[in-house]
Amino acid sequence: MAKNTLQSTLPVIERSLEFFRPHHLELRKRLITVFLTIIVFTGIAYFFAEKIAAFFISPLFAASPLVYKLVYTNLPEAFLAFIKLALMVGLIASMPVVLYQLWIFIAPGLRKNEKKLAVIIVFWATLLFSGGACFAFFVALPRMLVYFMSYAGPGLEPLPKLGLYLTFIARTILAFGIAFEIPFLMVMAGKANFVTAAYFRRKRIYFYMAIVVLSFLLTAGDFVATGLMAIPLFLLYEAGIFLSGLFNRKKVSGTPA
Repeated sequence: MAKNTLQSTLPVIERSLEFFRPHHLELRKRLITVFLTIIVFTGIAYFFAEKIAAFFISPLFAASPLVYKLVYTNLPEAFLAFIKLALMVGLIASMPVVLYQLWIFIAPGLRKNEKKLAVIIVFWATLLFSGGACFAFFVALPRMLVYFMSYAGPGLEPLPKLGLYLTFIARTILAFGIAFEIPFLMVMAGKANFVTAAYFRRKRIYFYMAIVVLSFLLTAGDFVATGLMAIPLFLLYEAGIFLSGLFNRKKVSGTPA
């Protein structure tokens, strides 16, 4: 009996594998493209690692006169710090390609007008990510560094380590950039029929609370930086609701009765 059950189950499994095979191959193709893009941008970033590091270090020197150099406490630390920095910059620079590959995988079989829409959405997603990264580096980070360096004094000398500092800067910029993708993610979720704009409106208070908690954690408990991050995210969330509803209405009106 068990043999008969197994024989009857095998065709179902085979059909399931055949059904998912195109999706598996498509996902593999998209992931390979993403990984190759990240590797290429990481290699380019490593070539300019010293200049990039100097650019990232400049806000720290401006935050406090007590800090004029960074230190490293073991021999390979500087080398590994530049590798990590190059990888972070490679991830940030690769974000437009990552977003495009994600969109193409989630929305297969696009029509000609939908392909144009995909390009527009990826453009705005890239613009939002760039805006978040610039906001982090030029607005939030200087204030955060000033706050962190305010604890330094005659009895407490700051000795920031090169590797930890560069990792902190790169992660913060990446976190802000991803956080500013909220409208893009909301529109994409609506286009994929996961949720609707009405759902985001009903759950607004919970998402606001999540934004505040996330902002507090990403800014290491600095209330000024938390506000600097949370307020734009509130506005972006509302923009995401509007855009999600707008694109959903277009999709519904274009669907034949």
